[in-house]
Amino acid sequence: MPTKTSAALSANRAAISHRLGYALRHPERVGPHLLRSARDSWLRLKHRDHVSYYRAVMASDAARSPHAAVGSRSHERWLALGHMQFDYLLEHGLHTDQRVLDIGCGNLRAGHHLIAYLDPGHYYGIDISPDILVSAKQTLTEYGLQSKLPYLTITQDLKLDFLPDGHFDVVHAHSVFSHSPLGVIEECLANVGRVLAPGGFFDFTFDRTEGVEHQVLREDFYYRTETLIGLAARHGLAARFMDDWETRPHGQSKIRVTAPRV
Repeated sequence: MPTKTSAALSANRAAISHRLGYALRHPERVGPHLLRSARDSWLRLKHRDHVSYYRAVMASDAARSPHAAVGSRSHERWLALGHMQFDYLLEHGLHTDQRVLDIGCGNLRAGHHLIAYLDPGHYYGIDISPDILVSAKQTLTEYGLQSKLPYLTITQDLKLDFLPDGHFDVVHAHSVFSHSPLGVIEECLANVGRVLAPGGFFDFTFDRTEGVEHQVLREDFYYRTETLIGLAARHGLAARFMDDWETRPHGQSKIRVTAPRV
């Protein structure tokens, strides 16, 4: 069962009381947070829709550190999180001949493991950020994976309309919905069933709350499990909370979505 504490799950990080308490406990983080808040406010004025805004956030972050841009504070953490994602899929039956769509592939934190493991041409990574895809190609070269012929493609949205029907055995989105408003998530859930192969599944992580759903800086979004499961059901998808992911040292939770067999 979930191991996260009740206090952490019920916290509203957007509330003034929480922010003041956090600042008192971590005064060294106040300055960086204020700088990030100012930057994000400026980017929101320039980019009204969320995808364009978050693409600008990624460009800013990637210019300083591609690893930090995908949520890894160090190379060691980047390696550990990539292994964690890959090992989880292996435990859940991933085979070399399956086709994987990696939504928000970033700089191939998990992707380089998947590319090395899967048959050539069976990995398809998409991201909204051209800057992070440049870093992804550098990762590909660094690990000598050119012969595996992965697809790396920029996308403007999550309609997935450029992808074929019933093609992917596994669709994977790590730390994507944690940075997405509900409209973006619904867009993905409305379309992912079409690209899933019979018996395929879609795993995504999210920042879970058992209190009020909220967001911080339009970068971090916290949702109740039942909200996302209900949203999947609205689009004919079965969804379940993945308890076994909770045992891993990762702050987010995971839901698995499956399309009904034809």
